[in-house]
Amino acid sequence: MEGSSQRTAIRLKQLPFPDNEVYRQGGDEFIVLTTGRSREDVKQMAEQILALFYDPFKIEGEDYFLSPSVGISLFPEDGEDGETLIKHADTALFKVKEGGKGHFLFYSKKMDADFHNYILMEAHLRRAVEKNELAVHYQPQVQLDTGKIKSFEALLRWRNPKFGNVPPLKFIPLAEETGLITSIGAWVIDHVCAQIAQWRQKGWTGFRIAVNISPKQFLDPGLAGFIGRTLEKYKLPASVLEIEITEGAMQDENHILKVLSSLKDMGLTISVDDFGTGYSSLNYLKKLPVDILKIDQSFVRELENSQKDAAITRTIIHLAHQLGLEVVAEGVEEQGQVKFLQSARCQKAQGYFFNRPVPAEEVEKQLFV
Repeated sequence: MEGSSQRTAIRLKQLPFPDNEVYRQGGDEFIVLTTGRSREDVKQMAEQILALFYDPFKIEGEDYFLSPSVGISLFPEDGEDGETLIKHADTALFKVKEGGKGHFLFYSKKMDADFHNYILMEAHLRRAVEKNELAVHYQPQVQLDTGKIKSFEALLRWRNPKFGNVPPLKFIPLAEETGLITSIGAWVIDHVCAQIAQWRQKGWTGFRIAVNISPKQFLDPGLAGFIGRTLEKYKLPASVLEIEITEGAMQDENHILKVLSSLKDMGLTISVDDFGTGYSSLNYLKKLPVDILKIDQSFVRELENSQKDAAITRTIIHLAHQLGLEVVAEGVEEQGQVKFLQSARCQKAQGYFFNRPVPAEEVEKQLFV
């Protein structure tokens, strides 16, 4: 968005250093050039860049938060010409994003090997679908009052001959950064619908499967149409599918409202994943057609040890009930957590206490009997 790039540049120009220059590299990347500074000075400068974005951007009355990432290279130890310095700063930037954004790193030679692996992994991921390396596992969501299972979450897995079982936290961000998430996400939706159709043919009905949709997938104007055509392809009612979105997907509220309204009109269920971990305004809960809030496992994990996490969890559950929404707690691993959630009137829970995510054939053996 051109406007956001201009606003970002204006903030960067606010750095309290008279001799630095700001250039736009392209897209959402900027270069800040400074001279005659020590490593410690540059570190402080990076910290000040991060601090510039603590306050939100106000756009059309809404608050938008950006999490900058900073990669740093130094002359002459990291390169003696501009091209090399930019290349090495970009390598450091990649490492920052891999670690979760919102911080900074100085370039080191070790990063070159990591970057090479990143490029190699991207090449393998591009062919993962055609080589049949992707799989979908299913984790049951248990109704806490009855112990019954009427819904599952579909979770993507990647097993590669070179890299082995690649953790989702590693390859999902890679797919998002490279744009592969759109085609992979389409494969997941098709695969899940095919599986639901197969189970329904065997007489197993009355359940729903939740599919995570990346923020970048929501940028695809054809998303709702594709989901509708896939449901028709497998002759499925929309009620069998749940679309999970994260708070991070809600930055463009007008666009997300249009897409979610289309999906809701089709009869799909809408849930907000990892609720409570984003920066979005609670205002979207009033405006968007949401059915379910999923409490992030970071709150559930410390329920028995942290009064703050317990209070936040109770508050989310109470808020959801007041809004007429269902609540699902993620990452439940202990009996004490189950008892707490039951006492707080949380409707559903998922986690290793009940079941690990398993392949479709294991679902059949364990649950559809």
